[in-house]
Amino acid sequence: MRETAATGGLVTLRLTVIGTGYLGATHAACMAELGFEVLGVDVDKEKIDSLSRGELPIHEPGLPELLRKHTESGRLRFTTSFEEAGAFGDVHFIAVGTPQRAGEHAADMTYVDASVTAIARAATKDSLIVGKSTVPVGSARRLKSLVAEESRDGVTVNFAWNPEFLREGFAVEDTLRPDRLVIGTDSEAAEATLREVYADAISRKTPFISTDFETAELVKVAANAFLATKISFINAFSEVTETVGGNIRTLADAIGLDARIGRRFLNAGIGFGGGCLPKDIRALQARVSELGLDSTMRFLNEVDEVNLRRRDRAVHVAETLLGTVEGKRIAVLGVAFKPNSDDVRDSPALDVAARLFNSGADVSVYDPAANANAAKRYPRLNYVDGLATAVADADLVMVLTEWSEFVNVDPAELAAAVSHKRMFDGRNVLDHEKWNAAGWDIVSLGHKSELLDLAAAN
Repeated sequence: MRETAATGGLVTLRLTVIGTGYLGATHAACMAELGFEVLGVDVDKEKIDSLSRGELPIHEPGLPELLRKHTESGRLRFTTSFEEAGAFGDVHFIAVGTPQRAGEHAADMTYVDASVTAIARAATKDSLIVGKSTVPVGSARRLKSLVAEESRDGVTVNFAWNPEFLREGFAVEDTLRPDRLVIGTDSEAAEATLREVYADAISRKTPFISTDFETAELVKVAANAFLATKISFINAFSEVTETVGGNIRTLADAIGLDARIGRRFLNAGIGFGGGCLPKDIRALQARVSELGLDSTMRFLNEVDEVNLRRRDRAVHVAETLLGTVEGKRIAVLGVAFKPNSDDVRDSPALDVAARLFNSGADVSVYDPAANANAAKRYPRLNYVDGLATAVADADLVMVLTEWSEFVNVDPAELAAAVSHKRMFDGRNVLDHEKWNAAGWDIVSLGHKSELLDLAAAN
């Protein structure tokens, strides 16, 4: 029992978080910040040892400080032992990954199934298992049955689903101050326990939605499918404006003023990536196909194709501007799939950089956080540790991730370092008038470009 200012009362529940990757490490540290005693569990001993020392292997603003704070206080510990977790926890959060199956679109449930089975067998007292991973609809009911089969005689283990809605770069804020809480369960006791876990957020009037398993599972994939569709929608229109003319930014501003639509996620560019949106829309298509609804989510296939075409277009623009990329020096600014993250999973920026390299370009890459992760995937690229080094003697500079360092750079200062003042704004975030005034030729997706027409003619 612990008195805590965060919850304004006594915290009695002890929590485990199974899986200590991006989601699990964030949830564990934030629950400790809210006053709970937390035990993180993972089969990767090296990762557990690192976290126990307060060392975080990912880039997420605010998380390293929470990790160090609560490993030092003793409120947050880590282990590889499910037996220890089963004896310790009153609530067990499942936060392991659900990657795409090799060669398929469907989600791989191996890690979720193994984690649920292990903690159900290990639980030595009445407790609650809560899934947070993104899973195919129907998984929660199956897993609830699995828990009933695997838990010990005389031990009651309830089950619930509580999807996460974290934005990389804002995960601490999203966990401590969520914009909504969704709980899927058929147990009043499970709901009551989770209301206790999230008492701090509920006290601040955070919407709390209690529903069935299926709705809770679908909320997360529906949100991701909608966001992916919105991004591909504006990128599809950018294909039109690149051909007929018009200003894609003004178009986005105008439709974004409609309260039914909103402006967010309407920046035309090289598309979405990361560990969630691409795999989740593919897994959703696979799941509805299994359910006999083959045509229901067919539009998501086109969403995916529009997204991938943006990468092709970025490479085509570079080839058109340079005549050929072979032997040309190209500075790629940003390879994380989004700013404030070191995540390069399915990153369109890294994919474009690799394609240019494979076509013979001399590619120099700088990302404020993601160089190391990118180098593990594409080690042959030239990774440098600063903006000035990246652009030195460049024939073309490409902003592919909208880090503030790139958005706010002085074009006049950059001009002195490059070989040719050519800029590709891959995220539609630069002030084109400002760059033109500094003597730069600048091109972005969604704009019909006389510069590209002239280069193509030559």
